[in-house]
This record gives sequence, structure tokens and C-alpha cells, in this order.
Amino acid sequence: MDRLTEFYINGEWVSPLSPDTMPVMNPANGDRLGTVALGNAEDVDRAVAAATAAFESFSQTSKAERLDLLRRIRAVTETRLEDLAQAMRTEMGAPITFSRDMQADAAIGHLDGFIEALEALEEREALKNGDIIVREPIGVCGLITPWNWPVNQVVLKVLPAIATGCCCVLKPSEHTPISAVVYAEILHQAGVPAGVFNMVHGEGPVVGAALSRHPDIQMMSFTGSTRAGKAVTQDSAETIKRVTLELGGKSPNLVFADCELEERVTASVGECMLNTGQSCDAPTRLLVERSCYDKVLEIARRAAEDTAVGDPAEEGGHLGPLFDKIQYDRVQVMIQVGMEEGARLLAGGPGKPEGFEDGWYVRPTIFADVENHMRVAREEIFGPVLAITPFDSEDEAVAIANDTPYGLAAYVQTGDSDRAARLAARLRAGAVHFNGAAVGYGSPFGGYKQSGNGREGGMMGLEDYLETKTLHGIF
Repeated sequence: MDRLTEFYINGEWVSPLSPDTMPVMNPANGDRLGTVALGNAEDVDRAVAAATAAFESFSQTSKAERLDLLRRIRAVTETRLEDLAQAMRTEMGAPITFSRDMQADAAIGHLDGFIEALEALEEREALKNGDIIVREPIGVCGLITPWNWPVNQVVLKVLPAIATGCCCVLKPSEHTPISAVVYAEILHQAGVPAGVFNMVHGEGPVVGAALSRHPDIQMMSFTGSTRAGKAVTQDSAETIKRVTLELGGKSPNLVFADCELEERVTASVGECMLNTGQSCDAPTRLLVERSCYDKVLEIARRAAEDTAVGDPAEEGGHLGPLFDKIQYDRVQVMIQVGMEEGARLLAGGPGKPEGFEDGWYVRPTIFADVENHMRVAREEIFGPVLAITPFDSEDEAVAIANDTPYGLAAYVQTGDSDRAARLAARLRAGAVHFNGAAVGYGSPFGGYKQSGNGREGGMMGLEDYLETKTLHGIF
């Protein structure tokens, strides 16, 4: 915990220039885990200077050298997976089994995807007209990551920067700094050269804004709320930075009567509740064919009531708490809004589950008879809250699904392959999942509309960190 009050700059743990700090709390019980330092613009200047100096040499490294570095990072990461999992258990309340199997696992899975992509990347390519295309690192990158999938998002930004020869400054969420410190230690032990990776903790309006406005940063990669993504874009506009964004979602899940209803609806409720509903691509709108609507409601109600809530330190498939009081209060407000709007409360509701009064636990909640103009159907709640809406035809289902400012993901449950093909072409989302299939490591992840721009993971995740140069007349 001592390193929470230090920043990682130029290959060393250094004392902040800013005197500001904030407590780091355990959302499961309210215990104080430690104190994290909050940086300022001067801390950012110091980190950017280190990255700028390191870029001159690191940008000239060969692909083979960078592949060797990624493989060393992989070897060290394997020895620290339990540390990453325990960090996320304590700082964000992720149940330990889930934290190991999905949260920490991303540190290896995405790394393997980037190694495979870098092996296939053509950094120099001859065109038929005789010209040559060269793909080069874009420069110094500012990286801002959220608290809900902390390691997942850190590796999706830091690793492609390293893989392409860029240098970076990471601002992890100040609410989940422990896992970020562990990952910085992994990179240091793996031998990432000084200045290639730097980390400054801090608040978005201070450290995040300083990164976005910095003239020596060429690219910003941000994951978080749509509101904050707009701020990053506006702050970056003055220096015409490249900006990639992975933002919010309100993902539809279309259920047709021809699917295996018991299996697919139960799994769909579980997918919505995963990570205590704190996932940007969670299928939080269940759109149900009217002919099976009543049956789906009964299956969904049972699934919600069977969803266990428990201590994150205990093994098992239960849900943990929300990450802090701010999120708990927002979810409670939105549950009340749903009731006031006239949606029918099918399961759960306001307040904490019995026996869990100390942490920021919520009751898995389902609303039925939700109309798409209601706030619970349009706003990202970021908690274990599912809204169910009936539809009468495939065309109506598509219209409701696409009637959202977001477009991160869509889900379809159907036994008809022709219908699946039609819907794949009509749903306006960056990913469409059929019958429970998940996105694989190495596939691009990102969204349409206000869910952001750019893609993370695999080959497309490398491309955002590369500039294209054309050579003419060289021999």
C-alpha cells in the first residue's frame, strides 16, 4: 500500500509534486484500505517529459525486440495474477472467483491477442505503384482507464502502446489504484525501459484534463462515461490529437420464442447482473417477443431471485457490492425512477439485501412492461437492473433496439439462423452476440454512436497507436 502515495515515472517510484490525497475504501465493508496520491498538472508534465525523452529510442526498436518484451511481460504477469485478483476484490468488491476467472484473466488473454497481432503486423508494405507504406508509432499516448474493469482496460491501452513502439502516461481510476500499482510493478519487473510507461494517479478534471491538453501528447485513449469522453475530446481538440473512446451503453437483448427459453433467458439475466451490472456492454434491455412474454417474465423473475449476493472474499458465483456510495445512490435513484415511471417491479427493488447492510450491496432488480421512452430504458444505470419490454414483430424489435443514443453491443437469442443473419446486418452496435457467445480475446471491441470511436484489442487495437507514412522514390 505504500506505493499508493507514489507515482511511477521514468522507471522509478517517485513522490508526487501535488499534496492532494484521497482515501481508498473497501466497498464490501467500508474499511479504509489506504490513501492514494492525487496528482496535478506539474506531475503530468514530469511524466510526459519522461515519455517524450524515451520515445526517441523506443520508437526505433524492432518488432522482434518488442515481441520479446511482451513475452517477458506475460511471464511476469502469470506470477502476479493472484495479486491482481485480490487487488480488485478489495478495491472494487469483485467476488474473488469472478476476479480471478475474468478480471485478472484479461491481463493474459488480451496480451496473447496483442502478441499474435504484432506478429502479423506488416510495418512496411510495398504498393503496386512502387510506393511504400510504413507504419510507425504515433508518439506519446495519454491513457485514462475506469474502475469497473480496471486491469482489463489498463492492458487494452498500455500493451498496444508498448507493442507499437509508443510511450505512454497512464491515469488509472483513482478509485481502483491498487491493481494499477500491481500492474506497474509487473511492467517494471519485466524490464520495460524507463520512460516508456509512466503512471500518475489523479482525478479526471485535473490529471485527465492535463493529459488531454498537453501539447506533447499525440494520442488520447479514454474509457469511461460519455460525459467524460466529451470532455477528453474537447480538451484534445486544441492540439488536434487522435482520440479513441470506449464509452457507455444500453445494450438490447432480443429474445425470440424459437430459442431455448429457459436456458437463454436465465443466462441473459446472469449476463446483465455480471460484475454487479457494472459493465458498459451489459445487456440491460431485454426485448421479448410477445408470444412468449409471460413465460419469459416468470423465468427472469426466478433467475433474479436465485442470484446470490455475497462477500467478495468468499469463493463462488455470487454478486458483490457496487464499487462505492456514489454508484449505490445512483442505482437506488434509478430504481425509484422506474417505479415512479410506471414500470412493473418484477424482482428486487430499493434497499440492500438482507444481511448486507454494511457494504454497498444492492438487490438484483427487474422491471417488466418497460416502455422505451422511460429513463430506465434509456439511461445507463450501471447496476444489476434489467428492463424488460415486449415486441410484436422482428421489425419492431429492431426499431426498439436501435432507438438509443448508444451502440456498444447487442444480443440475440434465437434458434433461426436466417433471422440471426438478418439481425446481424440491422442492429447498430459494435458487437452482436448470438445465443450467449462472448467476444474472444484478440477481437476488436468498441461501439457505434455515443458509445465511442476506435477499437480495442487485437490488430485493430494496434492500429490506433500507429501513423501511416508513404515513401516515394526510395530504392
